[in-house]
Amino acid sequence: MRRWRHYVANEIHSYLSAVPNPLPLLRTLLRRSLDGFCAVAFPAACPLCGEELSFTRGIGICNACWLSLNPWRGAICDSCGIPLASEIVGEIYLCGACRRNEHYFDRARSYGLYSGHLREAALQLKFHGRERWGGKLGALLIHPWRQLAGSVKESAPLLAPVPLHPSRQRERGFNQADLLARGLLLELRKLKSAALPHFEPRCLRRVKATAPQSGLHHRARLENVRHGFSASAERVRGRDIILVDDVMTTGATVSACARTLKQAGAAQVIVLTLARATPQFPDGAMPPGEPAHRVDGMSPAQT
Repeated sequence: MRRWRHYVANEIHSYLSAVPNPLPLLRTLLRRSLDGFCAVAFPAACPLCGEELSFTRGIGICNACWLSLNPWRGAICDSCGIPLASEIVGEIYLCGACRRNEHYFDRARSYGLYSGHLREAALQLKFHGRERWGGKLGALLIHPWRQLAGSVKESAPLLAPVPLHPSRQRERGFNQADLLARGLLLELRKLKSAALPHFEPRCLRRVKATAPQSGLHHRARLENVRHGFSASAERVRGRDIILVDDVMTTGATVSACARTLKQAGAAQVIVLTLARATPQFPDGAMPPGEPAHRVDGMSPAQT
């Protein structure tokens, strides 16, 4: 019981100190407190590691697994943000795709690698109905947001999730990118960020029911999302767009979105994703700092 009282007190203090008007968050506070109580009174297994839950982060993930969701701190492509197998951090690199100008977005960053517990968390969110994980995982996007905040020219850019087709959203019941974007926005509000985006999920629509991108090679991915989106010129003309998605692999989906947004008049499109999948770092790959081989096609940017 002492642990329960301590948990509730900490939750109340953190919310009341971070939010000027805490009333809209009382429902969230109650839900998270109830989750903590249930984890203590009715122990269950952590979905990521299988260990018994004795204390959670409010969404049913054990503390150890949550702390293992580390951001990528190694070398990246300065444009698309793909992690590079290089021990040198700080130099400006461009990957082969970006040197060939294959993407329509301006810049992109991801929180971490699509591997380990972060990969499993993304899959749990997307395919196992873990809607409550969306806000918590979305708050992690504050890390890539800070990397690219200087590229945003507007004080209030538009924050847009990559949309699902209506049929897919009805089937799943929610859009994971929408939940992540809302989680980021809530975190920015809690931190009283000077540049606060305006959430605008209606500026971009998916108009073609496409097959899942997973399992398709690069050319097939590009063709799969071609002409798949529609943008509202009235909402995006002249605006900076912060586009949010859960996982970025080749960048075909977000690039198709960016192309549509720019055709509708958007000034620039910056992409934030929770995880980045790359064959250079498959699940279980070595962490940054370990001896690495040169990545084929990667070279320092010419300045």
